[in-house]
Amino acid sequence: MGRYRPITRLGLGGTGLGDMYHTTSEEAAQATVDAAWEAGIRYFDTAPHYGAGLSEHRFGQALRRRPRDEYTLSTKVGRLLAPHPGGDIAAPFVSSLPFKRVLDYTADGVRRAVEDSLQRLALGHIDIAYVHDLSIEALGDGFEHQFRIAAGPGGAFEGMTKLREEGTIKAWGLGVNTIEPCLRALRGSDPDIFLLAGRYTLMETTPLQELFPLCLERGAHVVLGGPFNSGFLAGGEHYDYAPAKPEQVARRERLRQVAARHGVDLAAAALQFGLAHPAVAATIPGASSPQHLRRNATLMDVVIPAAFWGDLRADGLLAPEAPLPSGKTVWSHRV
Repeated sequence: MGRYRPITRLGLGGTGLGDMYHTTSEEAAQATVDAAWEAGIRYFDTAPHYGAGLSEHRFGQALRRRPRDEYTLSTKVGRLLAPHPGGDIAAPFVSSLPFKRVLDYTADGVRRAVEDSLQRLALGHIDIAYVHDLSIEALGDGFEHQFRIAAGPGGAFEGMTKLREEGTIKAWGLGVNTIEPCLRALRGSDPDIFLLAGRYTLMETTPLQELFPLCLERGAHVVLGGPFNSGFLAGGEHYDYAPAKPEQVARRERLRQVAARHGVDLAAAALQFGLAHPAVAATIPGASSPQHLRRNATLMDVVIPAAFWGDLRADGLLAPEAPLPSGKTVWSHRV
């Protein structure tokens, strides 16, 4: 797995511990991480953006008593947190610690971000640091400018490489919702891993054309965030944090029909699908309760018949080149 220890195929994403969509009690946050540990999960991802430090604070509290050499922790850079008594509520998060987010994609900024994260976590080191939210094609010139800062001299990519060389972090990459920044980073720098949210799911498979082949060529790995597309494939009504469009609802209905024919839980299929690709190291759905966490672990244990995947391909619901799960259990929640 490159420069860092292998990560478990199922991880825990940290948005829920940052109070995304609804508040989570301190007790529930602690219990969720404890349930993840009991389920065999050893990869945890967080970010300063999630609740303006709330998610990092909670992960640190929950993981501090665990042996540090037994799990992998990732967080993100690109947003510094400055003291702000009123906090900074930023959708989809509904809570905030008393800080505001300040964008900084310079080398000095990412060094400070890592140092600040270590303080919030109260842990000795971070394994993976992702440069967060360097979107390009969907968000216009301002974000193109930020990418140029990150990729240019004295930028985040240079800073991440130096932090990796120093051993402050073990690996770096991007944490994004679009594939173009990943492609540009691979072509111009030396990232180890990407956290790509929502782009390789049963709803869409755009990384198959360029990104995944280039990752395999360069020895980079991909962690899949948002395997349910903001909960949509698990029955929710939002897709990528916005109300689902009619064509998305129609595609989900077609997926449900195939699943019903085979007696398959669509959420289990959604969680397992991406792991069949050799470029994919892990999938990290979020959870904000022990019950939610245990359900995700159980879904990974469900054996899905190969005929289900074959019918999805035959019905044009999966790209011909998408690797298919083997029909065997891909995960055991027992350590």
